[in-house]
Amino acid sequence: MPETVAVRTEALVKTYRSTRALDGVDLEIPHGQVLGLLGPNGAGKTTTVRILTTLLRPDSGRAWVAGHDVLAEPEKVRRVIGLSGQYAAVDENLTGFENLYMVGRLYGRGRAAARKRARELLSRFALEEAGDRPAKGYSGGMRRRLDLAGALVAEPAVVVLDEPTTGLDPRGRIDTWAVIKELVADGATVLLTTQYLEEADQLADGIVVIDKGKVIARGTADELKRQTGGERLELVVGEPAELAATASVLAEVGTGEPHVDPHLRKVDVLVDTGTKALIEALRRLDAQSITVQDVALHRPTLDDVFLTLTGHGAEETGEEAR
Repeated sequence: MPETVAVRTEALVKTYRSTRALDGVDLEIPHGQVLGLLGPNGAGKTTTVRILTTLLRPDSGRAWVAGHDVLAEPEKVRRVIGLSGQYAAVDENLTGFENLYMVGRLYGRGRAAARKRARELLSRFALEEAGDRPAKGYSGGMRRRLDLAGALVAEPAVVVLDEPTTGLDPRGRIDTWAVIKELVADGATVLLTTQYLEEADQLADGIVVIDKGKVIARGTADELKRQTGGERLELVVGEPAELAATASVLAEVGTGEPHVDPHLRKVDVLVDTGTKALIEALRRLDAQSITVQDVALHRPTLDDVFLTLTGHGAEETGEEAR
């Protein structure tokens, strides 16, 4: 594996009974970057994470983390990674400090060093006041933050974050984003799976989209957005009876099938000529005496990317196939 690459997979395959969870997945993360692994429910994100963190063996294919072969050198891989999974791995009978101190000791730190690191992380994740209380009294968001702190105790070279902000309020999410940015600034490499598209937009240097176990797109957020066909033109009309004619006009000036929301009297469509399409749509609607109450031209979002690439949204609505 090249020295500039921190994480790499080649043709990973994993099958559960009749379900092919991974079907030849190739990934590559350069040192010091964040890769966002995005996909709808059951796409294979968590299966990929389990293989890279030595918790699961692939049926075929290879993977390396920080230069170590995941299958041949699992112990070495475990020494250089930090993992925060979808569900907080916290001992409820221990205090927040004791949880982090225990992790530090398990990683071989001396008592003084483990105590110091635990206090540092409690402060970093705004858990100082709760640090000496049993974790069973923590809120769900506090447990998530404690779990993420535990993944960073050993100052790992590679951090794997499987939906790290699930269950956090907006403030907790923003604070966690700041910590992830600090990690990367300090030289860490991060694999991030997320169901929050804004999160990938904010944090990821590169994005890989998987669906049904296969990589269907890769690139930067901007590169993927360009695959949606352009910007989105959105119009709100005055009367519900005008929606059909408006949709017909937008179908002619747009690059895809318009989406109609009858409750909001809104019609939107992807366009590849920006303001030219907007002006032409308004000209045609005016010629038909259709009242336009509001108009907007939106840059594509990662939501649009998912809808274009997979035909469905990115929200997690159930458990991934295992």
